[in-house]
Amino acid sequence: MDVGTRLKSVRVMHNLSQRELAKRAGVTNSTISMIEKNSVSPSVSSLKKVLSGIPMSLVTFFSLEMDGQGSEPVVFRSGDSSPMNMDNILIHVIGQNKPNRAMSFMDELYPPESDTGVEMLCHEGEEAGIVIEGLLELTVGNDVYELTTGDSYYFDSNKPHRFRNPSTENSCRLISCTSPGNF
Repeated sequence: MDVGTRLKSVRVMHNLSQRELAKRAGVTNSTISMIEKNSVSPSVSSLKKVLSGIPMSLVTFFSLEMDGQGSEPVVFRSGDSSPMNMDNILIHVIGQNKPNRAMSFMDELYPPESDTGVEMLCHEGEEAGIVIEGLLELTVGNDVYELTTGDSYYFDSNKPHRFRNPSTENSCRLISCTSPGNF
């Protein structure tokens, strides 16, 4: 299911008009309309802002169709879940359907020249990660860091931050963790 169709379904499920969701999220009505029509593909930060009007995390948004019935899984096989696709950034959330997660543990793939958006991310909690392959530009506050394979990071998520792959040729893969679990 595409982002626009999913957003419309979630909005309707919460009995919100486009106008009400826009007001709650602090965006324009046309922003909601364009996302729902798939006229635009929102950045990670833009979608998080829209979902704050519901409120709902990105992980919950992308895993709603999943059925949490039965016993809770312990092992997650490759191919068991589909990655979230945000502006071509592929994010696999390990245990994405685990209720009341205390953390979000992710395998992220940033294609060449991709990023989390111009708008900086900022939320409660902490983030840590390690670059498995490629080059990552991490901005935290006013500081910009360039990380290569084997480099890692750890910071308070309430500081404005952004992730970017500055390479024009190679993808960047990182394993990361955020708390709380409502990425």
